Formats: sequence, structure tokens, C-alpha cells
Amino acid sequence: MHLALDLGCNIALPWLAYKLAEPVWGEFGGLLASALPPLLWSVVELVRHRRVDALSMMILAGIALSLFALLLGGSPKLLLVRESLISGLIGLAFLVSAPFAKPLVYHLARAMAQRQDAAEAGEGDGCAAFDEWWREPESQRMLRGITWGWGFGLSAEALLRGWLAWHWTSERFLALSPFVSYGLIGLLLLWTVWYRKRFAEPDNEAAP
Repeated sequence: MHLALDLGCNIALPWLAYKLAEPVWGEFGGLLASALPPLLWSVVELVRHRRVDALSMMILAGIALSLFALLLGGSPKLLLVRESLISGLIGLAFLVSAPFAKPLVYHLARAMAQRQDAAEAGEGDGCAAFDEWWREPESQRMLRGITWGWGFGLSAEALLRGWLAWHWTSERFLALSPFVSYGLIGLLLLWTVWYRKRFAEPDNEAAP
């Protein structure tokens, strides 16, 4: 049910909101209306879990870019590419952090380990096992590789969505681009699982 609501608020409702609002307020107003369902869903999830996750930050950043587009004259194309700009910036952040001693994926994985331990035990910082695992060269190599992979993948997704936004109609883009994004993200997830299993062979130490 939660997955169905998530997909509905991020795929079906934005397209429906655009279809209803565009005849009344024009293309720009329809695109602003299409941003409301994912924004409301993000607020609901924020209230439920009492934390700002990556999706919430992307939605809020998308709204900020929408307002910025309004100040620039309200170009519909700028509204369409707002999410592509966010995912592109995230991909760039992954690529920039990859050569560092602790890339971006390290901090994300450590935060997940901490939340998981807190949910199971309710005490401690939950990162002792993770920190010990991180000291292994193979572990560092694995997370660095994942950082590179997601950096290039998100950057490619942003470029593709940007191209589609400029060459497709707004209605077609709103209806089909989420499937493009979900498909590419799904491929990245499958690649991540495969890549992680390469380091979970008997000769390598598995991640905690």
C-alpha cells in the first residue's frame, strides 16, 4: 500500500494535476500544480518519520528551483528540468567526493547502519561494527566504486531527462519521464547489488 501511494503521488497525480490545471492556468500553472502531489507526500513522510530524507530534500529543492524559474520569467522548460538539475547536482557531488578518503556513499552507508542499529537495539551509536568493517581495504574499494557508479548514473539520468524535457511536450514528459527515471534508478540498484556481491565472495570480507 505504501509503495502504491508513493508511486501514485510521484507519477500518476502529477500528470493528473497538470491535465486539470493546464486548461485553466496555462502550461506554467499546470506544471506548478504537478509539483504539489509529491510535495504534499514528502511533507506527510516528514511528519510520520520526523526526519528529512533525501527524497524530501529533492522535492524541496525542486520547489525552490520552480520559484527561481518563476523569477526568471516562468519558462515551462525550466520547470520541467528542475528535478533533472537536482539529480545532476547529486551525481556531481558523488563524482567529486569519490577521490576523497571518505566518499559520499561512506557517510550514507554509515548513517543507515546507525539508524538500523538504533531501531533494533535502541541504544549506542550503532557504528562500531561499520567503522571496523570500513578499515578493510576491500570495503573502501567497494564503497568508492559504488560512489563512482552512482555519480555517473545520476549524471546520465539528469542529462537524459533534460534532453527529453526540451524535445517532448510537457504532458508527454510528465507521463513518461518518471518511468525513465525509475527504470534507470532500478538499473543502478541492480548494478549495486551485483557489485556488492563481488566483494562478498569467500575470499573477501562481507559488509556488515
